[in-house]
Amino acid sequence: MSTTKHEQILEYIESLEIGSKISVRQVAKHMGVSEGTAYRAIKEAEVRGIATTIERVGTVRIEKQQKKDIERLTYAEVVNIVDGTVLGGANGLHKTLQKFVIGAMQVEAMVKYIDPDSLLIVGNRDQVHKIALEQGAAVLITGGFDASPVVKALADKLELPIISSAYDTFTVASLINRAIYDRLIKKDIVIVEDILQGQEPAAVMHPQQTVADWHQLVESTGHSRFPVVDSTSRVVGMVTSKDVSGQADDTVIEKLMTRNPFTVTPKTSVASTAHKMIWEGIELLPVVDGRKLVGVISRQDVIKGLQYIQKQPHTGDTIKDLILRHFREERHDDKSVALVGEVTPQMTNSLGGVLSGVLMTLISEAGKLAIRRFKNTDMSVENVTVFFLRPIQIDSEITIRAEVIDLGRKFGKADIEIFHEGERMAKALLTAQVLDR
Repeated sequence: MSTTKHEQILEYIESLEIGSKISVRQVAKHMGVSEGTAYRAIKEAEVRGIATTIERVGTVRIEKQQKKDIERLTYAEVVNIVDGTVLGGANGLHKTLQKFVIGAMQVEAMVKYIDPDSLLIVGNRDQVHKIALEQGAAVLITGGFDASPVVKALADKLELPIISSAYDTFTVASLINRAIYDRLIKKDIVIVEDILQGQEPAAVMHPQQTVADWHQLVESTGHSRFPVVDSTSRVVGMVTSKDVSGQADDTVIEKLMTRNPFTVTPKTSVASTAHKMIWEGIELLPVVDGRKLVGVISRQDVIKGLQYIQKQPHTGDTIKDLILRHFREERHDDKSVALVGEVTPQMTNSLGGVLSGVLMTLISEAGKLAIRRFKNTDMSVENVTVFFLRPIQIDSEITIRAEVIDLGRKFGKADIEIFHEGERMAKALLTAQVLDR
């Protein structure tokens, strides 16, 4: 089978030089497709990280960032972060910045800190703009000021962006710093792509192969589950020992395979993959990019990935970390555990009551802590039923008490109650699926 028009367009976009502009009309004309087809492919290219859309500039081909460089921002992303306008040097928007420098000092002192591939954040100082560009740095002008025609022409010549933002210097620096901080958190999250690195190519079957071929593949690989792919490596099914059991050797796989199997992408988090596996009772998942097979991930791979996550130091706090920082764990009898802490202003809504999302985080964490006393394993919350009895107010010290009421090989149930000054404020029932090691 030949590749689809959608895939052909993506291959075309990937073949473009870094920094090239991409338009729906141009792609549609070049590939001989409708503008709707071109638009969908361009959006897919953005999802894959090989293109980005910049306001007042358009869509640009960019270099796909590797995970190890995820904390580096492109100048194009900075434009979006600070709601900026590109005044010049648009051809350099795909480049990444190594650091940013705030230009709040004398020119002579500032030059020492301006390095190539850095971003100088400065106000309406025309001389400084020119010096920064000559030093190989891009410029972000705060306060909404414009740049001189000479500076704009220099930016175009050197392909170094000069950006204007209406925000003040402190706000701009805070926004960029926050974006880098968020990326550092993402950097710690293990995704399927990390697990696939270094793996051997996956063993596969084709629709017209037979049960006899399946037995040969089992003998040569030691595995019993295989993705079924067509001639273009697109996943069309999944075949397991259960499917072929009792079937004649000449029966074709196409008749036995499970069609439209569950799949994950290289960018799917390991936590999400684990949830899908335990929810659906799946032992092996094909990993696809678009629809093409790029590898497989097993339940054992997922467990190892989750164990790796737990061993890694976190660069930044997640929302859960920020909530749990204000709570301590207390052990009670053999079956129960409690989280005790104070409701801070950041945990409340405009009326001073605790946010439902915060409460769900505390309920989930308390329930999982209780279940882990019996099954020290990874788990995914399947269902939570909550009854809010009384509003929980700001500055209240609350106790979230969780007790295990039922436990099976693949699940656990916990009864959870929330108290303030001895008064029951809420009650919940939590069910979690546990991941066997």
